[in-house]
Amino acid sequence: MWRASILTIFPEMFPGPLALSLAGKALSSGVWSLDTHDIRDAASDRHRTVDDTPAGGGPGMVMKADVLARAIDAVPPDARPRLLMSPRGAPLTQSRVARLAAGQGAVIVCGRFEGVDERLIAARQLEEVSLGDFVLSGGEPAAIALLDACVRLLPGVMGKEASIAEESFADGLLEYPQYTRPPLWEGQPIPEVLLSGDHAKVKAWRQAEAERLTHERRPDLWAAYQARKKP
Repeated sequence: MWRASILTIFPEMFPGPLALSLAGKALSSGVWSLDTHDIRDAASDRHRTVDDTPAGGGPGMVMKADVLARAIDAVPPDARPRLLMSPRGAPLTQSRVARLAAGQGAVIVCGRFEGVDERLIAARQLEEVSLGDFVLSGGEPAAIALLDACVRLLPGVMGKEASIAEESFADGLLEYPQYTRPPLWEGQPIPEVLLSGDHAKVKAWRQAEAERLTHERRPDLWAAYQARKKP
């Protein structure tokens, strides 16, 4: 079973949307499991304090190394990677998601406030992961997104394995445009090639459209794709 352990000061945020749709069905059927750990339970004072003022001054508060260490150490050790959802982390990619999904699961620390004491990140070997160049109120929404991305790749969760292979980022390209009935909607037809029944032409059209969209919208992905194609 693929196992996710979440460390957060808001355990009530989980499973949240992960209890619905494909992820929720997989959770109910035992394809994966989710356990949450309230970081405040590791605090040593009656106020259950998890943060303090930043060393050197400045605004906001910083999550304390001693409290977080006790919270992390309370999770039984295993081979799962320890992730810290952080806007300064490495951007999450589909290839990283695939590697996580192929493993045993993940232990995810949800940061809050101005961040986490740097000593804790090094001492507990946390891998910082970011959803993008923007800041959320905390790591919980990012953790939910990461888990959703991983769970849908677990065996048996998606109805058709082929759909995973053809979606965005699977081969380094954005996904081609999709259409369905009615064949004519508000004067706009479905491209003829998709109704032709010629599978080779359909495949070629989809590849060309995926390349066009990637070139137009994601020059970074396009450059990497072109580099991989060079002999």
